[in-house]
Order: sequence, then C-alpha cells, then structure tokens
Amino acid sequence: MSVLPYPLIRPLLFAADPEAVHDQTLQWLSATQQTPLRHLYAQEKISDPVKLCGLTFPNRLGLAAGLDKNARCIDAWQTMGFGFVEVGTVTPLAQAGNPKPRMFRLPKADALINRLGFNNGGLDSFLAHVAQASFRQHASSPMLLGLNIGKNAATPMANANEDYRLCLEAVYPHADYITVNISSPNTQNLRQLQTDEAFEQLLGMLQTTRQALALKHQRHVPVFIKIAPDLDEAQLEQLCHTLRQCCMQGDQVIDNAWGVIATNTTLSREAVQGMTHANEAGGLSGAPVREASNRVIRHVRKRLGPHFPIIGVGGVMKPMDAVEKIQSGADLVQIYTGLIYAGPALVPACAKAIKQMV
Repeated sequence: MSVLPYPLIRPLLFAADPEAVHDQTLQWLSATQQTPLRHLYAQEKISDPVKLCGLTFPNRLGLAAGLDKNARCIDAWQTMGFGFVEVGTVTPLAQAGNPKPRMFRLPKADALINRLGFNNGGLDSFLAHVAQASFRQHASSPMLLGLNIGKNAATPMANANEDYRLCLEAVYPHADYITVNISSPNTQNLRQLQTDEAFEQLLGMLQTTRQALALKHQRHVPVFIKIAPDLDEAQLEQLCHTLRQCCMQGDQVIDNAWGVIATNTTLSREAVQGMTHANEAGGLSGAPVREASNRVIRHVRKRLGPHFPIIGVGGVMKPMDAVEKIQSGADLVQIYTGLIYAGPALVPACAKAIKQMV
C-alpha cells in the first residue's frame, strides 16, 4: 500500500502549471521506479486474470495512452498495480507538438483539456525506453504492455498509412498489443481516418502488415483501433460495418487479432459550459466524457457481438465508473484523468470493484 498521501499532495500539484507538474511527475517516477522510493506509490496488485486476444491480462484495469508518451515510467506503472499499461502515442519522427500552454484543468468538472498534439521523442527514443523497462523480469504475473502509434503532424493525410506502417513494424517485436490512434482531436484531420474508404484502406494495410510481421517474428500481437466519442450513430454504424467486413469472419475475429479502444477525448463542451478554460481548444477528458464513451461501447458491442474485444476508457473517476464500463460491454477498462484527480489508490480500487462484479 502506498505511503504517499495523495489527497494531501494534490492541492500543491494543482496549484502549479498542469504540463509542468505532468513532466516533473514523470521525471520523478522515472528516477524512482527501480529504487526503494517506488514504495511511496506502490499499490496492491489485484489478481483477476482474463483472456483476451490470446493474451492473459493479470487484471482488467489499465493505464490509457497519453500519460506516458515516451515510455519512461513503465516499471512505475507496474508498481501501482495496473494489469496492463499503454504508452505513447509515438510517431515515426520526434515532434514538439502544439504550442504551449496546451493543458488545462477544470476541477469543478473533474476534467482536463489538452491539445498536446503527439509531442514525443520519436520511435528510436521510445523503443530505447521500452527496452530499459524490467517489469517482465521482476514480477510473477507482469502486466501487459500496449504500444500506441500515430502519424507525424507534418505527414500529409494522403501518406498517413505509411507512418502507421513504419510504426507498426518498429514496435511489433516489443508490444503485447498495439493501438492505432486515429482519433486524437489534436492532429489536424486525423479523425478523417475513421471514415468510410480511408478507414477500410487503413485496416487493409494493417492486416497485411500484421500478418507479415507475425510470420517474421513468430509471435501474435493483436491490434486495437482507438476511436472517438464524438462519432454520431451513422458514423458508428459505418465504422462497425467496416470492422466487421475487414476484421471478422462471421461472429469471430480474424486471427483473434483485432479490437477497439473506446474512446479518446471529446470535442464537446456541453458539460463544462461557463467554466474557466472551457473554451480552450483540444480534447476534453475526465468525468464529462463518461457517458459518451459508454454510448460508443454499447453501440460497438451491439453491432459486433459478444466476441469482439473492447477496451473502455473515458471518465473513470471512481470504482463504480469502471464497473459501468464493463456493464456497457467493455472487456477491459483504462484510466488516465482519474489517476490525476484520485491518485494511485484508484488503481486497485477499480480493479477490485471490477473483480467483484464480474
């Protein structure tokens, strides 16, 4: 159990610039994760193994991508008790992201807005950090590692698939699963890849490349597609139709190799109107996105059936929010903003609540 009194520390953290605190926290976690100081944030590891996509997840609670973009703190996340952790988004080349300031807290709504824009050190630096992590060697039931990939902002949309192919080939040997991020609102026009012909072409490229990589490396690495909460019913229908056509045979997932992460951040401001920073550009996360995420999960589950893997994320601020994701149809659950507001104790609390209800 952690000895770090997060409720006492949070007011100090929230008094400072959000991105500066974010960066300093990651730097501290990176520096302490393989030292005795890791016990300051250590949490109970809930055992609740579940099989999905041919993988055994130690429990159903994971960390969403975006918090640890450069994969610097993988061992620290295991110490907090996560069953799986997703790092990234990584792009082929390093990029600075959007101009600062680009991260804002909305405490009255238990929310954040960010427009970071895939700021990261590029593939080479990212994979060097992944290689340095020791979590698989020092745990009887190590968490699983997801690697989240994207496109560079400077890459024209017509060439986006090439960026995803380069990233897929580079991260494949190092990942337990791979997430293809086509839903961030902070890279211009990226969400176009969720629609119609562009989505079908992307899935075709991913399928061909993944099959070749599976033969080359003699290992099975499933691919998850991360989608937005802002898709309307018609867009969701089309997306599910394309997933069924490209990734399923009947009611079964081809090669047990595909899944969806629902969802990314939202562009909607309906729940935060009038609040300080509410009109800042970027993706809104935290409590306001919970129901939109659940709506997408329910739709995907209904259209793709009981066997299609779904990871639910968005608005999990307390244990019952995690349970609600499972009830909506998710197989696994991720958190991000909830960790910032509630601290590391939220990890075992959510994992335990899911275990008790399943």
